[in-house]
Amino acid sequence: MNIRTLIFCLLYCWGCFSQEADIPHKWTVDLSSFYGSILLHNTDISHLISEHPSGVILGFSKQTFGYEGWEEKFNYPDTGFSMVYQDMNNPTLGHNLGIYAHYNFYLLKRNLQFRIGQGVAYNTNPYDKTENFRNNAYGTHLLSSTYLMMNYQKEKIFERLGIKAGISVVHYSNANVKAPNTSTNTFAFNAGLVYDLQGGETLEFVKQGEQEFVKEPIKANLVFRTGINESDVINSGQYPFYILSAYADKRIGRLSSIQLGTDIFFSNFLKDLIRYQAVSFPELNVDPNDDFKRVGIFLGHEFFINKMSIITQLGYYVYYPFDFEGKVYNRVGLKRYFGEKWFAAVTLKSHAAKAEAVEIGVGIRL
Repeated sequence: MNIRTLIFCLLYCWGCFSQEADIPHKWTVDLSSFYGSILLHNTDISHLISEHPSGVILGFSKQTFGYEGWEEKFNYPDTGFSMVYQDMNNPTLGHNLGIYAHYNFYLLKRNLQFRIGQGVAYNTNPYDKTENFRNNAYGTHLLSSTYLMMNYQKEKIFERLGIKAGISVVHYSNANVKAPNTSTNTFAFNAGLVYDLQGGETLEFVKQGEQEFVKEPIKANLVFRTGINESDVINSGQYPFYILSAYADKRIGRLSSIQLGTDIFFSNFLKDLIRYQAVSFPELNVDPNDDFKRVGIFLGHEFFINKMSIITQLGYYVYYPFDFEGKVYNRVGLKRYFGEKWFAAVTLKSHAAKAEAVEIGVGIRL
């Protein structure tokens, strides 16, 4: 991870929590401990799965009540921020401390809570070629992190105090900003307490009813993305990359749109990888003059949550002179709109489960 990613996460938090001062609100705080196992998603980390990791999750959540139209459509979710401390119980992996922005979504008469959090984490003991060469999971101190929680939650069982319990999944990766980057996924059971900070006051949900959907014509989008990454060859060097994207989108409802477009990739780390393979592995028949650029076409979907949206895209390279991880790629991430046209985005581009880069982008919807 780099400072641009951290700045974007802070902007994301600010965007989630900024609301009108006179809108009624309710804050809760929850604290859960967890205990689980690292999932073996890649045999390369089998030597790191020796004990059961444990930790705590501290969350602050702000309930919505329907004063903005999007809130009722999602059954009045919470916005919030949280912190996760995880002891990997393995001296090679060290400890992780993360900060996150999160959403809480509710089901089953608000007794079942689903939380998704995205943020950055600090690892105390990343890979070092002399001091910690066995840690092929984390190549940097700063990591991108996502966590999911599914909990039964019952508030105000005893005055302001309630309980919650369920399962969690915590993911850490630096998305190939620096090798190595095998990453870890922890599956855990959690239990804890939830406390109402507003004195137990009960606020009513606002029902605004169904609003008329305003149909839009097909819109054109232009996006510029950048960042740094490294090939899987450790210490081969970090290089900037640049991506130009153009696509058309069509709203198919209040919450969704479909996309069709193209990407042009200028991935400078491939220049070094092409030269390295041409010299070191002649049996691969790599031409040192192979072009490092790639061109892809993609089909995508955008899911809107207020000024934020979640994007998912599946692409295929139509210009692919150098074979790297296959011709199919995918992208997932978050967008934040500023006004009607401009937006910023942070996305993860990968080939199946193999991450290539965290992309920081700005774009315009015409």
